[in-house]
Amino acid sequence: MTSRHGRSESAVSATADTASLTPRRRTVVKAAAATAALAGPLAAALPARAVQQAPAFLHGVASGDPLPDGVLLWTRVTPTPDALPGSGAGPDTEVRWTVARDRTFTDVVAQGTVLATAASDHTVKADVRGLRPATDYWFRFSAGGADSPAARTRTAPAADASVAGLRLGVVSCANWEAGHFAAYRHLAARGDLDAWLHLGDYIYEYGTGDYGTRGTVVRPHSPAHEIVTLADYRTRHARYKTDPDLQALHATAPVIAMWDDHEFANDAWSGGAENHTEGAEGAWAARQAAAKRAYFEWMPVRPAVEGTTYRRLRFGRLADLSLLDLRSFRSRQVSLGDGDVDDPGRTLTGRAQLDWLKAGLSASDTTWRLVGTSVMISPFALGSLPATLLKPLAKLLGLPQEGLALNTDQWDGYTADRRELLAHLRGNAIRNTVFLTGDIHMAWANDVPVNAGTYPLSASAATEFVVTSVTSDNLDDILKVGEGTVDAIASPLIRAANRHVHWVDTDRHGFGVLDLTAERAQMDYYVLSDRTKAGATAAWARSYRTRSGTQRVERADAPV
Repeated sequence: MTSRHGRSESAVSATADTASLTPRRRTVVKAAAATAALAGPLAAALPARAVQQAPAFLHGVASGDPLPDGVLLWTRVTPTPDALPGSGAGPDTEVRWTVARDRTFTDVVAQGTVLATAASDHTVKADVRGLRPATDYWFRFSAGGADSPAARTRTAPAADASVAGLRLGVVSCANWEAGHFAAYRHLAARGDLDAWLHLGDYIYEYGTGDYGTRGTVVRPHSPAHEIVTLADYRTRHARYKTDPDLQALHATAPVIAMWDDHEFANDAWSGGAENHTEGAEGAWAARQAAAKRAYFEWMPVRPAVEGTTYRRLRFGRLADLSLLDLRSFRSRQVSLGDGDVDDPGRTLTGRAQLDWLKAGLSASDTTWRLVGTSVMISPFALGSLPATLLKPLAKLLGLPQEGLALNTDQWDGYTADRRELLAHLRGNAIRNTVFLTGDIHMAWANDVPVNAGTYPLSASAATEFVVTSVTSDNLDDILKVGEGTVDAIASPLIRAANRHVHWVDTDRHGFGVLDLTAERAQMDYYVLSDRTKAGATAAWARSYRTRSGTQRVERADAPV
């Protein structure tokens, strides 16, 4: 993919990375399906009108990673009917991008062209600069006489600006097969977001019917088999980008995205994944490189460090946001039976990323220091749960189901990194650090204790807001019982065993809205009526906030 600069600076980025090989064997091998013919799955990834018009913008438009002077624009063009995602077919196509101050594009402020090629799956990015800070803009793409839908984006405030407030939508864990993306629709309808944060598991890698849907596939994946190759990952991303609610949210505000494991394979680590069988599913390095390449092609993400999603954005003097990559550098997960979670030789972040995070937190001069972490940093003990709840909870977390009281895929499995980070916060009197988390398919509001065993007598180094899943299974789905049935028992037990947990909701799906002012950071939690219904309603569930300087969470009576 190449770029030709127009009136405003443009750039294109798509990259891949590799890692060492030592994967663990999966219990069930589904590799044979991964070699199936691509024609059917590729066609299924597109709406029927793909064969009726070309070129066409069938996957919507998006923007991301807002800066004070610019934003990253994205689209995918289908130049000819045979240029299906992942096919490698289709001619080079010039795509023009236009940015304006108004929706009718009478006040154009920047434009240029990029070249969509089969090598980049006909995705294009334009890194537009020269824009005004804290300003709404409209953008669209054009090719061969066809225009894409128009979309809104917004630049970040100037680095030294005094900012009264910042509002971010917060989501994670969207399993296509388990339901519809009504959470995205409700966020898009608000019209008040400066940006939205996706904390990982934007896509899922499993084959149709292989991952939690309460036994009912609401809508099948494309391709139907587990994704392994570059063509597979491209096709799966394309399927997601046809969702009308996801397209609507991308057209409403810029996304700030990071990956977790399912953009690759379940419980991914630097040398493999639980859901990868070396040999039968090819080499892990090749699969990881394919997944990363497709991700950077299909997502409006600007990698600060090539091949990773860790980077930092700033919103005036109010907040900065450090986004972590907790899959590319981590050591392999351990359990109590085959390793030591306290081993200082093991890492979740990798040395360079942890040093980068600590340095950024120390140097920050903003009121709030937000950290996007794809897995929960607060300690989570399960020992007091009865077996009837421990078994499904262990299944949800990918743990042995014989009573292990630790989720070694999150920070609990890498305690040396966590101790070092929290000691850094305490030792340097770094205040107002808020971790924003997904992954666990439940909503939480936590203090992050320096010593969980003596909390609340010991200090809290930070706070954490965890959002539930958009559609992916939580406890009631695994047990196939009515919503709220499990939570009535599990929530009090979890809180009793983890006194730093102010609230946990184990059963519902939804999204969060984070609202920042100089005085407080508040997360409003919203839940969906039914993930399987395209028209699902959303309702406010709870709100929690942390006041500036306290490092503690408290309940708020109403959403902002």
